[in-house]
Amino acid sequence: MGSHSAGRPRTGGGDAEEAMLMVGEVHTSLLQHSTALAQEQSSEVLSLVEGEAVLTSRRPSLYAVSPDVRTGVDCWLPSAKNRQLRGVGAVVTRAIITGGRIVQASSTIEVVAGQRRRPWSHYLANPGVLETVGKLDAADLAAGFLYGNAADVLNLEAITGRVLDGVQMSELLDRRPPLRAARTRLRWAAQVDQRPGTAGRAVVAVESPTVRTVKLEVGSPDALAAVAGLAEDLALHDWLLTTLSALQEAAVTRAVPTQEHIERLRPVLEHLLHLWLPGARVDPRLRPVWDQLERVPGFSRQWKSSVNWIRDQIAVGNMTLLRELAARVGSASPACAQSPMNT
Repeated sequence: MGSHSAGRPRTGGGDAEEAMLMVGEVHTSLLQHSTALAQEQSSEVLSLVEGEAVLTSRRPSLYAVSPDVRTGVDCWLPSAKNRQLRGVGAVVTRAIITGGRIVQASSTIEVVAGQRRRPWSHYLANPGVLETVGKLDAADLAAGFLYGNAADVLNLEAITGRVLDGVQMSELLDRRPPLRAARTRLRWAAQVDQRPGTAGRAVVAVESPTVRTVKLEVGSPDALAAVAGLAEDLALHDWLLTTLSALQEAAVTRAVPTQEHIERLRPVLEHLLHLWLPGARVDPRLRPVWDQLERVPGFSRQWKSSVNWIRDQIAVGNMTLLRELAARVGSASPACAQSPMNT
């Protein structure tokens, strides 16, 4: 797939200290359609900006990315210390369809220190960059963004959710998905750790059944520009795990699993199993972060365990169904009766 850089956040626009913080949010959901979309259909659904192309790739799986949607913001910024700091800029949001099945909306903005409020033309000419009107405390802003709950500050949840809702409302979708799955949110903040030998690390926290926060550190300002792709890949695989875990939990809490419930597990294998490709689209500079997550908490181990459990449940359900069918056939067979012959 070609580079999708137009309108995306960039680093290096100011001095090194100004390009050390990036924040974003990714929403992930099952596409509201009964079948997987062909690549051409995905492109049509993702044509969100007139005159701008949708970028696509077929390897290692079908993948389509919309043009950037730009949203101007002029608002207070989150702060763990309850500081009042204003920020102005243009958030960029893109929508992604993976495998014709999973849809994401991903908002990203780089935060840099500014001095004063400038005309809107300045901010629109620099999409994906938010300038503070006052002194920037990157660590405080990152903590406030990840863990704060103030209602009157930068709201990437609303911006991101609006783009995802727009995709799901496309007239090309029939709104008959093969299974029910919750939408998940992943909120992330990334800073640069320039200590020698730093390859990057991530701290993932489960805030609720559908909300995750990720604190990222990368080894260079250049690597910071690739963090959005890592967050999107992490959000996609977290959604897959969350969906399987929810189905698994619903099944094990039943005293006696029913055939109807077993049948609800079958679409997972048919529609989602082949989409587990962790790190396939992550920038090589950030692969050490994925390697860390594979060790702790061990995403692929959890996935394989859940998939094996679902396969076992389906196998047991099939055997039970065959036994019940055989019993019904046996009981319905006519008895072999002999009538005495008249002599």
